[in-house]
Amino acid sequence: MGRWSELRELTRQRVLTFMRQQEAVFWVFVFPMILAAVLGFAFKEGGAPASRVGIFGVSGEAGERLTASEGIELEEFETREAAEVALSGGHVDVLVLPGEAPLVRLDTARQEAELARLRVLVALQQVDESALPVELVTERGSRYVDFLLPGLLGMNLMGTGLWAIGFAIADMRQRKVLKRLLVSPMRRSSFLASLMLSRLVFLLLEVVFLTLFATFVLEVPLRSSLVEYGLLCLLGAVCFAGLGVLAASRVKTIEGVSGVLNFVMMPMWLGSGVFFSYERFPDVVQPFLRALPLTALNDSLRALMLDGAGLGSVLPELGILVAWTVASFLLALKLFRWK
Repeated sequence: MGRWSELRELTRQRVLTFMRQQEAVFWVFVFPMILAAVLGFAFKEGGAPASRVGIFGVSGEAGERLTASEGIELEEFETREAAEVALSGGHVDVLVLPGEAPLVRLDTARQEAELARLRVLVALQQVDESALPVELVTERGSRYVDFLLPGLLGMNLMGTGLWAIGFAIADMRQRKVLKRLLVSPMRRSSFLASLMLSRLVFLLLEVVFLTLFATFVLEVPLRSSLVEYGLLCLLGAVCFAGLGVLAASRVKTIEGVSGVLNFVMMPMWLGSGVFFSYERFPDVVQPFLRALPLTALNDSLRALMLDGAGLGSVLPELGILVAWTVASFLLALKLFRWK
């Protein structure tokens, strides 16, 4: 066999081997298309998306011009506090406040804020930029980094919870360990519950390290009580551990569980408001996004850390997390196989 024939045959074999690996095919061909479709859906408007401008106490000619301006989605707030919360939470790009010349508050770390400021400038017909006062957001709890860190904490709880449990089950099944446990008098529910509880052993170090880094290095506020904050993190960890058990209840290989776990996490990576507000997505999908466990956890973490809210203020989000926890564990009990 000549060199070129040898090379052609080896290449053909590698291609056929790759095509038989369904997980690899998914991540190479299908995942990029899904990612493009989801992000395109979130920012589907032609050209630059409309700027979300919040106003408080702005009326008269200025209010009319902002209302009539194209490219601006206006949201009026009844209190200054509510307006500031919306700005810090990424629900609006800039905040316009009353004054001799309306004052624009924004965080320059948000790329969309500068575009919103320019649109407000045009709407108010301020040719001279210096005529429109700008106040940069520097207060702790109102910056983009303050919005980002609770989302990253929630994403970390999701990732480690799913992977730590799902990978462990798939590894034991692949090494035939689960098959041996089948003949023991151990209850299935006890085994699955032990996997979820073992995840909590690492929760303390994980949450403490990330919280200390966010608080003392990045100066992200933690305005709720430590007890309530800890209970919320505990519930989030248990919820995603339950999802990890469910995801790996039937998968036989590590490669298979890798694909399943990434498929489970992908919608939450993109739509749960980790890096940008999920309100960027059309209204029709908002109820579905809010029903995701990571969305509920992120919203709750931001409410406790940034707004100083208590657990009683996030009962709907807590209900979503509890529902996912119970449903995933019960389904896992039904679907789980030892081999």
